[in-house]
Amino acid sequence: MHTSKGLGSSSTTTQEPKLGHSMSPRQLTMMGLGSAIGAGLFIGSGAGVQAAGPAVLISYLVAGTLIIIVMWALGEMAAANPNSGAFSVYTGKALGGVAGATVGWLWWAQLVVVIAAEALGAAGLLATVFPALPVWLMALVFMGVFTAVNLTGVRNFGEFEFWFALLKVTAIVVFLLIGAALLLGWIPNAASPGLGHFTAAGGFAPHGMAGIATGLFVVVFAFGGTEIVSVAAAETRDPERSVARAVRTVVWRILVFYVGSIFVIAAVIPSDSPEIKSPFAGVLDIAGLPAAATVITLVAVVALLSALNANLYGASRMIFSLAERQEAPSALRRLTGARVPAIAVAASVAFGFIATVLELLFPEHVLPLLLNFVGSTCLVVWGSALVSQIVLRRRADAAGTRLPLRMAGFPWLSGFGVLLLAAIFLVGLIGEDSRIQLLSTFALVAAIALAAWLGRRARARQTEFATSGDGAVETDIAVQNQHS
Repeated sequence: MHTSKGLGSSSTTTQEPKLGHSMSPRQLTMMGLGSAIGAGLFIGSGAGVQAAGPAVLISYLVAGTLIIIVMWALGEMAAANPNSGAFSVYTGKALGGVAGATVGWLWWAQLVVVIAAEALGAAGLLATVFPALPVWLMALVFMGVFTAVNLTGVRNFGEFEFWFALLKVTAIVVFLLIGAALLLGWIPNAASPGLGHFTAAGGFAPHGMAGIATGLFVVVFAFGGTEIVSVAAAETRDPERSVARAVRTVVWRILVFYVGSIFVIAAVIPSDSPEIKSPFAGVLDIAGLPAAATVITLVAVVALLSALNANLYGASRMIFSLAERQEAPSALRRLTGARVPAIAVAASVAFGFIATVLELLFPEHVLPLLLNFVGSTCLVVWGSALVSQIVLRRRADAAGTRLPLRMAGFPWLSGFGVLLLAAIFLVGLIGEDSRIQLLSTFALVAAIALAAWLGRRARARQTEFATSGDGAVETDIAVQNQHS
């Protein structure tokens, strides 16, 4: 966790241009907040209510607590050492180069698959409002537009994300105000349900602890994406202060927005109602607001496009960092005059274009299979972040290193986060559907780790051969160890 420049750099890249620092603190803060408010909340929250009833609030509190701990841990490491490889770099320093490369490639694989899913999801939702627009064409246009945005520079990307996130936050605030007014009986011609649904139809937890556990595994993925703040910190002005501010802001607003929204939904809509499939629109319909479904659909489209934009940014920076550490082809670390890793952007979006076309040719076959492999990736990333923070914090404290941002309650809070994560893994292994997803992700992790290990061995042997063949050739083993 030392702030030395050796992390993520090498002697082969010292003469090359570096990523800029043109993202503003307000953009980073809003990105951190907006990344937690995605389609998982606007669309997927109904599945959690169906699984657990009103007791899904407990599931959200547990998942929210976990992501808050993860954000604090990532914030501490990112403030001390802002790097585009973020948790991949921190894992490498704490647990070794193979572990760091595995986490980096795993996260990249997740994002490039999700990019295609988000493009198709946004296009499909928009087609329900404007049926004349072809889904395949809109999906390709969305990816083309946000590829262009990411190629023009991080400042433009940050500004897009700022306004996207602001729109989502505004929609949540308005929804909470309408929901509060409905529950308090302040809306004319709309009967207030009060808190009757918390005790009716089986009570607060109609499916018991099993329902809460199922709901936990469903809702935990709604928080995926918040870790991108640690990646963006590397291109933010004054990252020490910016990261601390973003973490503090995200921590309490996640609870307000998520738990507040779910409280309103669970209070207004019975868990067995057909309207729970589109929970935000259902609440607004009950409140008697016209065109509610259309408005929420458009907000959900924005949420998906915002996630697409952010995920393309995150994927390109991660593979750029892997290339800097010689864990990916060196061409991926080349930067344009705008300090954008254009080849890394192209590589990250290319798979999205291919997967989108395949899914359109073979509906319901390609993306579900791919998403099954990467569906639990965020849990692995969060676990690596927590373990790395524990290791690096102990090293920093032992060395007397000053940290710009120190996570409170260490090591107990970090350990509690690890226990929460272990419990979620256990719950996932119990459920049949989630067990298949977890085992698929574990298989992917093993395959990537093996490839990373073989790659490092091949490079080491190549270096040894070059050194033994010509004494004037300088070995790069020290550089590789520095990246580990």
